[in-house]
Amino acid sequence: MVVFPTFHVPMVLSTEAEFSGVDAAFQKGDRLVLILASKDPKEEQPTPENLYSIGTVARISRMAPWPDGTRKLIIQSLRRAKAVGFAQVSPHLVAKVEQVFETIVQDVETEARGKSILETFKRLLELSPVLPSELYVIAFQIDSPSALADFASAHLNLETADAQNILEELDVKERLVKVQSFASREVEVLELGSKIQSEAKEEMDKAQRNYLLQQQLRAIQKELGETDQHLVEIEELRQRVENAGMTEEAKELANRELDRLAAMPPQAAEYSVSRTFLDWLVTLPWQKSTEDNLDIIAAQRILDNDHYDLEKVKERIIEYLSVQKLRKEMKGPILCFVGPPGTGKTSLGKSIAGALGREFLRISLGGIRDEAEVRGHRRTYVGALPGRIIQGIRRAGTNNPVFMLDEIDKVGTDFRGDPSSALLEVLDPEQNNSFRDHYLEVAFDLSRVMFITTANILDTIPPALRDRMEVLFLPGYTEEEKLQIAQKYLLPRQMSENGLNENLIEMGPEAIEVVIRDYTRESGLRNLERQLGSICRKVARKVAEGREEKTVVEKEDLEELLGPPLFPRGIVERTSDVGVAIGLAVTPVGGEIIFVEATTMKGSKSLILTGSLGEVMKESAQAALSYVRSHAGQLGIDEDFFQNTDLHLHVPEGAIPKDGPSAGVAMATAIVSRLTGVPVSHEVAMTGEITLQGRVLPVGGIKDKILAARRAGLKRVILPEMNKSNLVEIPQELRKDMEFHFAETISDVLEYGLERAREPKVRSGRSKAKVGS
Repeated sequence: MVVFPTFHVPMVLSTEAEFSGVDAAFQKGDRLVLILASKDPKEEQPTPENLYSIGTVARISRMAPWPDGTRKLIIQSLRRAKAVGFAQVSPHLVAKVEQVFETIVQDVETEARGKSILETFKRLLELSPVLPSELYVIAFQIDSPSALADFASAHLNLETADAQNILEELDVKERLVKVQSFASREVEVLELGSKIQSEAKEEMDKAQRNYLLQQQLRAIQKELGETDQHLVEIEELRQRVENAGMTEEAKELANRELDRLAAMPPQAAEYSVSRTFLDWLVTLPWQKSTEDNLDIIAAQRILDNDHYDLEKVKERIIEYLSVQKLRKEMKGPILCFVGPPGTGKTSLGKSIAGALGREFLRISLGGIRDEAEVRGHRRTYVGALPGRIIQGIRRAGTNNPVFMLDEIDKVGTDFRGDPSSALLEVLDPEQNNSFRDHYLEVAFDLSRVMFITTANILDTIPPALRDRMEVLFLPGYTEEEKLQIAQKYLLPRQMSENGLNENLIEMGPEAIEVVIRDYTRESGLRNLERQLGSICRKVARKVAEGREEKTVVEKEDLEELLGPPLFPRGIVERTSDVGVAIGLAVTPVGGEIIFVEATTMKGSKSLILTGSLGEVMKESAQAALSYVRSHAGQLGIDEDFFQNTDLHLHVPEGAIPKDGPSAGVAMATAIVSRLTGVPVSHEVAMTGEITLQGRVLPVGGIKDKILAARRAGLKRVILPEMNKSNLVEIPQELRKDMEFHFAETISDVLEYGLERAREPKVRSGRSKAKVGS
């Protein structure tokens, strides 16, 4: 330690050299010692080389031995002195000492520096937790600037080297500067420490206050029988996480999110976001599933009771159940029902769910353009939610429902993404066992879900998505099938919905047949059910007005109930003119008949096409004309007929777009009919694609086209020879009631289709006279 002059300082001696030195001072009588600071504080017995040369001469005022073997001294420091040499080293140090003298200049600057040190020292005492404030009174009474500097230095928290530097400074003015610098620095440190301590104390006081208030609140709630809702909610969530049956990945994420939630005050903005996310995780049916009804006979009975016909679809469902019965773990099939509106695609999904004993849920994909509708939004977005797939699974409450994705052919695409691409993972049995929704961020197993999709047409479904599905076609119904469905399902349902029973209304099959034939013309059943519902409402009104007897609806009553027929049976009359042929086409709403009209006029080799025709249909017309021109001589037509003639082909109902190659043979027949003057048979409808060589190529949608011809009252249909195998799709009663002709070439079509066909058959190479006669 460094001892400054004019102080009483306590000291502790512990070594033999120190004891010997003190004893020698007492023996000498003056009890004077020189206090020198050691350059290395760790060295217990420093050598002269390790001691500073300038120190303080002090007189021993009191000495007392202590039981631990040490001695306690009280010394009075007197003045500065310098050791210029050492006369003795052992057993104790004896120094040769000379006095050192200070330089004191009493001026205004010295006085000002003294007052500054006094003010700084006062501030130091105010901030110091260990120095008593009474020291300021002592310092205030010191007149000497040198003594004031030494007094202040003795109470600063200085390193040994800094204190020695002040002791060795003999210029009092410079010493005041140094003391002021060290004192100011220590004041700054104490002020900063005080500020930090104050802030920490405030935080501690606030935390302690909150803790005490929470403890008091809990005590009050306990006395009132209430509990901390936040803590209870956290514990409930932990228990639900444990019982949810999640995968390890999902459980780890849930626990991590739960820890964040527990450390978050309920008033925080993120609290509701985390809480909603955990709700979704714990409410999903990770392990919950319904047990399949594997009674094959009962399932077949349910399907038969709910739907008439549709044998192929029912057979596929029974096959799935049979395999499931033999092999417990089986991936759910991805079925796609394709057919016109009103053929029972959606209701069939409900019947399948009933037959399997599973939950049924349906979402409509029509018009969806945002990929997030399928995969969900990421949680960084405000109001984020999972996609429709996960929402549906949660709503079903099981992980193996029958999930119907309706109108998959009407999914759109724009800047928000391609939903059909997002469906690739959902509808792939090899991938959907680890479907990742953007909101959940963990895999969810969809492999046990039985996905059923519906569509009106396949053309708009991307090939990659179509490849993942097993397509089952649901064609339109025949009149006989519609009659059976109306009697068994539609009429009873409309009677029930309109408050009627068998005692109030009766409608025979003849009346229903007239409704089917004259008031509806569709592949499905929606309009038929609407017309039956209209009849029931008319009868319900009469009952509500007081009529008690049963109303028997006969076919003669239909015009009064439904108005004049919407589709009178005069269609064949439209083909009475030359140059008019009936073609067959398939649209998204089922099969339709189209009229192809051909006429000629003076002109210069122009082909005019009207009726809102597509590019493929226009090309079919060009091919038909080219065939007729190249085979004009064989068909009994003037080979130069096109030189001064314009040919106009028109397909009525021009507001409806039409396309496809199926009308090629009808166009060729209409052209030949116009040019030869031979009318087309009014009972014949035809379909097929034509080539330049006159061959008739196969087309699709045969059943829908035949049903359209039947609805129009046509009895004969010309089909391509290669479509002969498609007749197996046609019901037996329909095949018995209609006549089918199969054509390999356009010559066969003309033979069957023209009213005055010549014998033998019109073939390539026939003379103009025979064909035209």
